[in-house]
Amino acid sequence: MRMAPLLTFYGDDLTGSTDALEALGLAGLETVLFVRPPDDQDLHRFAGFQAVGLAGTSRSRSPAWMDENLPSAFEWLKRQGAPLCHYKVCSTFDSAPAVGSIGRALDLGAACFDQPMTPVVVGVPELRRYTFFGHLFAAYQGEVHRIDRHPVMSRHPVTPMAEADLCKHLGVQTPKSIGLVDLVTLGGPGLEQVVDSAAEQSEIVLFDVADPASQLSVGRQLWRLRRPQGRFVVGSSGVEYALIAAWREAGLLGMPATFRSPGAVDRIAVVSGSVSPTTERQIRHAEACGFSLLAQDVDVLLADDGIARATSAAMDVLEQGRSVILASAMGPADARPLEERARHEIGRRLGTVLRQLVERAGLTRAVVAGGDTSSHALEELGVTALTLRLPLPRTPGSPLCRTHRRDGSEGPDLAFKGGQIGADDYFVAIRDGIGSADDAAAGGQ
Repeated sequence: MRMAPLLTFYGDDLTGSTDALEALGLAGLETVLFVRPPDDQDLHRFAGFQAVGLAGTSRSRSPAWMDENLPSAFEWLKRQGAPLCHYKVCSTFDSAPAVGSIGRALDLGAACFDQPMTPVVVGVPELRRYTFFGHLFAAYQGEVHRIDRHPVMSRHPVTPMAEADLCKHLGVQTPKSIGLVDLVTLGGPGLEQVVDSAAEQSEIVLFDVADPASQLSVGRQLWRLRRPQGRFVVGSSGVEYALIAAWREAGLLGMPATFRSPGAVDRIAVVSGSVSPTTERQIRHAEACGFSLLAQDVDVLLADDGIARATSAAMDVLEQGRSVILASAMGPADARPLEERARHEIGRRLGTVLRQLVERAGLTRAVVAGGDTSSHALEELGVTALTLRLPLPRTPGSPLCRTHRRDGSEGPDLAFKGGQIGADDYFVAIRDGIGSADDAAAGGQ
């Protein structure tokens, strides 16, 4: 009989999913992220893994799409028998009633797991995301901002964050009652009784996390609230980091995993649908370090010959021995309002271009930038599952991953980068295989 994992998770986009994969893998838990619900053969290949994830696209989807697609995904995760199941969302919590509704996903998950109360955890200090008395703060360029004053997330082109109070923000996405366990309560006496009382009075309980002490306290409560039939939990990778702290304290984990750099490669391909200024800076830095930028007009990319033209131009660069970046936008000033179907189609087309570049140029490493873009692009790459290849401590949340195909073979190593994630040298670090300060000092060997 297959042993049940400690945790299952569903990522609402691909980069969110690899964020959870990295957090668990760094802690020493064998973790596999499936791109779609696996068959028995896929499960057999990863039997005994301690965490099992499923990458989705719900962050960019409507509530109607969620109603049609999420219940079956949640039922599959429930059947894996883990005591906790995590619906993984972005640590900036950007969402709206009509697009990427976290509230609707929570409602569906709570119904699937037949539970009266659902915990929510958003703060994750490792990513410099903090919740104080229910309000979300996030760092940008070294400075921490309240999320409704964040230079990027307050102006997100699809789901701008205009409300920092997460109880209010979530309250317009679900009819469920929402309670809060704040920082003072987490550090005070009788916490278990307070949490149990909050669970009796509210259908959703948001937990503050602002530092290692509050993170450990929340992790203890999440693990205490586990159920044999599974407890559905919503939140960022703060869920994983909190649980890891509690598991380590309880002696359920061994030593953290160690990783060696796979070394540098001579060239990589990057496809980007991100409109974030963070990605724009990373592209500019990569240009200064020898990458060639091919800016793709959206209308040209969506034309009948758009894929062929983009592939041909990128191949010309790769055949000259240089790394290439194919980008459909250069920061928010270059962003255009697009219908949902067009946004998804751009992701699929970038994925098709990348697949052709990998096959024709024999690439062993590549990057997809943009959370929504990554989810749709991966569908075109013939990948069944991902496992952790190399974490990037300077860029937590967007590691280099091994790719696994249905026939049992491995494809190229891929990194999937969310729009707001990463230092300026992210693309260069992926090319050079630099995962830590030690690797950098050793020249990536």
